[in-house]
Amino acid sequence: MSRINLVITEKPIFQSAVILRNPAFGGATKNLLRSFVALLLRMTKRGFLVIILSIFLSGCVKQEIRNLNAQGANIVCFGDSITFGYGANPGEDYPTALGKLVRLPVINSGVDGDTTFAALERLENDVLAKNPRLVIVEFCGNDFLKKIPKEDTVKNLAVIIERIQEKGAMVALVDISAGMLFWEYGVAFRKLAAEKRAIFIPVILNRIITNPAMKSDFFHPNARGYQVIAKRIYRAIAAYIKDK
Repeated sequence: MSRINLVITEKPIFQSAVILRNPAFGGATKNLLRSFVALLLRMTKRGFLVIILSIFLSGCVKQEIRNLNAQGANIVCFGDSITFGYGANPGEDYPTALGKLVRLPVINSGVDGDTTFAALERLENDVLAKNPRLVIVEFCGNDFLKKIPKEDTVKNLAVIIERIQEKGAMVALVDISAGMLFWEYGVAFRKLAAEKRAIFIPVILNRIITNPAMKSDFFHPNARGYQVIAKRIYRAIAAYIKDK
């Protein structure tokens, strides 16, 4: 039986209940938790009960991800400047930092300035030929800057995901939205990940691009920011690779 970690902290006005991630949660458990939260809300007579549920498609619940038993040898980080590590010194990119958190080799296949159209052209050599077990896909910023329609971006990503999955690897789709920035892409990517049974990793730039101490320019993180991104991605994928 899996243990549910529930942390409750009391304040003069607010009570906060934070349900920590547990990859063993199934549908029945989620329904039970929702019922429990509803009961707590009804029972609360003073102040407010603030429930922060960290249940995202990205990993609080271990979903039925396609190719969950993938046998590849590597994690491939496939993306644009955010994956490449623009704004930081060599070796300070997020794939390098991620490689220190996982047991599998991590390959940085990020190219600065890449669009999803360019990504399709190099998919075979830079990803499929690398014997991937998991591919972390991060694109959209350059599509937006080059005025590529969002619908084309989503279609290209769908093809990328399908080709990776046909190779037998798992896919994690990264959302770089932060607040209102790219929020419409985040919505579309979450839907796409669900449709393709891919891991969804939301808002990896949240509180990074608004923090001067974590970025190198208006948009790109610095070494410290990439460390944060690596930890966020690790938390999202850990449940799917921990037994490998």
